[in-house]
Amino acid sequence: MKQTNVKPAEGKLGIMVVGCGAVATTFMTGVLMTRKGLTKPVGSMTQYDKIRVGRGVDKKYLHYKDIVPLAKLEDIVFGTWDVYPQNAYQAAVYAEVLKAKDIEPVREELMAIKPMKAAFDRNYAKRLDGDNVKDCKTRWEMVLELQNDICNFKEVNGCERIVVIWAASTEIYVPYDEQYHKTLNQLETAMKADDREHIAPSMCYAYAALTEGCPFIMGAPNTTVDIPAMWELAEKMRMPIAGKDFKTGQTLVKSGFAPIIKTRNLGLAGWFSTNILGNRDGLVLDEPANFHTKEVSKLSTLETICKAEDQPDLYGNIYHKVRINYYPPRNDDKEGWDNIDIFGWMGYPMQIKINFLCRDSILAAPLLLDLTLLSDLAARAGRYGIQRFLSIFLKSPMHDFTRGEKAVNNLFEQYTMLKNAIREMGGYEADEEID
Repeated sequence: MKQTNVKPAEGKLGIMVVGCGAVATTFMTGVLMTRKGLTKPVGSMTQYDKIRVGRGVDKKYLHYKDIVPLAKLEDIVFGTWDVYPQNAYQAAVYAEVLKAKDIEPVREELMAIKPMKAAFDRNYAKRLDGDNVKDCKTRWEMVLELQNDICNFKEVNGCERIVVIWAASTEIYVPYDEQYHKTLNQLETAMKADDREHIAPSMCYAYAALTEGCPFIMGAPNTTVDIPAMWELAEKMRMPIAGKDFKTGQTLVKSGFAPIIKTRNLGLAGWFSTNILGNRDGLVLDEPANFHTKEVSKLSTLETICKAEDQPDLYGNIYHKVRINYYPPRNDDKEGWDNIDIFGWMGYPMQIKINFLCRDSILAAPLLLDLTLLSDLAARAGRYGIQRFLSIFLKSPMHDFTRGEKAVNNLFEQYTMLKNAIREMGGYEADEEID
């Protein structure tokens, strides 16, 4: 490893997951099983991917851990909050994502992961009715209790560092409002005034994490840290933030396939996407107010890849529709259909159809591992604020919309950003460009 200014990954890393459902328990079980040598962390870029460093005769392809000091899986300690009191073993069995043979060998470790009471407001997720909930009178009380949880967890488990990641449900949509979300002072005032309309529970988690010196990652499409007030807090605390919404199935396909259309200068008339899923996420998204939050995140991908302003002949009139349907028989086995109407030479129409039968939590679990390890790395490297290099893992990557910045959604451009950041933190030249 080259000489780098990144602090070493010494001691235990606490990963505190908001939500102990299918995604969280699949993630935890996979890490615990991998530590025992009983499975492989397939899909994790931090564990498998190799990046070129150097050029010419100095060219080498190295795993991330050989370029930068990543935390080891053996050093991870898990904590969680959830509205349901079941421990991680019970939650994993209930989720029915993994088979017994993949859960039982780590049963005792999973049983020891008991969710702390969640900071929860039922108005933000009406379909959830768990009773493992904090008795907080105000939003500010939520913040104080969550800060306390993080402090206690760190102390009890002897953790050197903590990363907090949201793997809970999608909240109802909270639009950015300059009166409440522009400055840190406005945000804190609204929290202390118990403004429940403009302050979502997830914002209390993010505020608590950042003020306790922990990177925060938003894995749902919630507004949460995607507001200038939170960017200000992240800069003040010198902590990394990332979000939003794990890029798992359909949007992964979209961010990888749309560049084919763009690169070959084919026209795009319409892209219709529909999904069926039956897990807790599907149940929550069956509520229109919660679906709207997801819809905003899913719709943003295509328009930033196939840009109308750059090629009005080809992309000036795209009809883009996204649907999600709750279908309990499928549980965690999500199915995404995409119908893509394109046109080519002299405007002649063609069609592409993609049917992705995927497993939501199986695709999400490695993202949680990569996002937490890389956010911890960023914190030790002194990187703070929005971590744009993590965009490859997210459906609706954060960007400074107040300055007209556009998100990078092209999968291959996102990969270049990731590789360059790893190179830089490893003391190598960031030698690839995004054209």
